[in-house]
Amino acid sequence: MSTAVSPVRGDFSSLPLVNVRGLFSADVDERQAVARAIGEAARTVGFFYITGHGIAAQEIAALRTAAADFYARDLDWKMRYYIGLGRGHKGFVPEGEEVYSAGKPDHKEAYDIGFEAADDHPMVLAGLPLIGGNKWPELPGFKTAVQTYYAAVFDLGLHLLRAFALALGQEENAFDAYVTCPPSKLRLIHYPVDSSAEDTPGIGAHTDYECFTLLLADQPGLEVLNNRGQWIDAPPLTIDGEEAYVINVGDMLEVMTAGAFVATSHRVRKVKHERYSFPLFFACDYGTRIRPLPQFARADASPLYEELSIGEHMWSMAMQTYRYLGEKRRLGELQLPDGARQPSSFGNFLKEGANTDHPTQTV
Repeated sequence: MSTAVSPVRGDFSSLPLVNVRGLFSADVDERQAVARAIGEAARTVGFFYITGHGIAAQEIAALRTAAADFYARDLDWKMRYYIGLGRGHKGFVPEGEEVYSAGKPDHKEAYDIGFEAADDHPMVLAGLPLIGGNKWPELPGFKTAVQTYYAAVFDLGLHLLRAFALALGQEENAFDAYVTCPPSKLRLIHYPVDSSAEDTPGIGAHTDYECFTLLLADQPGLEVLNNRGQWIDAPPLTIDGEEAYVINVGDMLEVMTAGAFVATSHRVRKVKHERYSFPLFFACDYGTRIRPLPQFARADASPLYEELSIGEHMWSMAMQTYRYLGEKRRLGELQLPDGARQPSSFGNFLKEGANTDHPTQTV
């Protein structure tokens, strides 16, 4: 596959492709070679495809079947598992629940699954948002299929985290200690058939809040913004019988590198066909403080890259997005953490002059 990426940062017309099979090798040189390729993609594009990931096709198929079975149920049944019921910010997200800034509600529904934490886990007992158990619908096979897939894609995320560490000149396991019970969210997103959908340029860009995202989708729609303000298609790819994942840098890696790795702005254009999308947003533990690594820190660093708490950043973004959390803020039950940013305040290519609106669609 031609990557069509120039040496100029952000100047690309398709996404790079990296075979990550070497990350599972006992040979450190093979792992380093993959890390170098990932680092180059993160610096120049912020998005790339991966193959050689090792996630079994049957696990992906079981996840798709579970999602289709759930979304085939009527709304009243699905609302039993509404994300606003109970604590933990997990469960069913109906159409219209998420609104980004002044944007219109998404024409989509989702089911959010997180890293499992028991009721007696110290982070749960401390009352940290986004941490806790999951809601599991009474649907045969759903819990098993989703838990199995979550474990597989999270393990892949750990291997990628180590590759990012190597790419940044760190010890391979430098970040492992920060991933013990993270608010890493898997979303089962369903875009219903929309015969009235039109591709329009008014849909805005956004970045992902976490360290990086691992995305599997079954239909086109994802678009990535280059430094010329052009939307570049990132359709699903299957290579040698294996479905490729799309990986993109998130806000936290951008902060860690003071913008050397870019949280590239992206969107999902409106599509008329049914679409399923399964992103895992890989994060470090809630209390992890992120600041530029020493080799990226400089005296004139932009305030954009001041230290951030991963958990507070993610929670503040959720409070500015979900209707039920917005209502709790209105009633005074919740308030944004000090120093909370507006959604989509990262993403260098967006800041460098692209003319886009606020986001209305997510991956």
